[in-house]
Amino acid sequence: MKLRSAISGSIYGLSAVLGILAFLYPFFLHSQTAAAVGLAHSQDAPLVTTMLVGLSLLALLVEMEGEALSAKTVALLGVLVALTSALRFLEVAFPMPGGFSPIFAFIILAGYVFGGRFGFLMGVFTLLASALITGGVGPWLPYQMFTAGWVGLTAGWLPRKTQHTTRSILLLSIFAFAWGFLYGAVMNLYFWPFAVGPAGQSWQPGIGLKETLARYAAFYIVTSLGWDLMRALGNFALILLLGAPVVRVFTRFRHRFHFELEASNG
Repeated sequence: MKLRSAISGSIYGLSAVLGILAFLYPFFLHSQTAAAVGLAHSQDAPLVTTMLVGLSLLALLVEMEGEALSAKTVALLGVLVALTSALRFLEVAFPMPGGFSPIFAFIILAGYVFGGRFGFLMGVFTLLASALITGGVGPWLPYQMFTAGWVGLTAGWLPRKTQHTTRSILLLSIFAFAWGFLYGAVMNLYFWPFAVGPAGQSWQPGIGLKETLARYAAFYIVTSLGWDLMRALGNFALILLLGAPVVRVFTRFRHRFHFELEASNG
């Protein structure tokens, strides 16, 4: 049991390392060209997607073998991914303001109730399934999958109360509000090194960490802050309104399926 848990944890750790490297490796390149604009990661995105999906499926199989996830819980994961992906389809059919999307609230609530590992898998597979449904497949997809997975993973790290009070729901709402901005800030990194813009907002090799952070902050404020504010406000409002009943329903399912929460992260 301990060996399977260690193997499973190593797989999630490897996924995290892969994601961090995928986002950051362009900053270690020595040159960029204008031809790369709009084609950022077009060559490596399929490989990164395949590796992420493969690691996620492997983690799922290892945890099922170790009974950390029952067959019923895996079925529940599939149902939640399908339902949340359908929300993404509605979002495309009826555009929401700014970057608001209802999917993040449910990824956060699932990660909070079922634990960080479940939340990571739900985030990854929700973005994959919704991209296939809506035709949103592109070089940005694996980076969306990683970031949504991290949303669900970190939700599982929040303190979990036996009784879900107004205070705990407010904490979840604030957490979701923060991720509204953080999701956009992380996602920008997949293309920002390739973007051409004003000197004070563009990255250049060799400018140093402090200058890189300053330029990225300027770029984020100008291009993304307002967009992400809508996502943050939407996340906050959805969890404040729906968090308590959804958490109660998810908790009943967790007890019914004898779901085992991982002690290390959630």
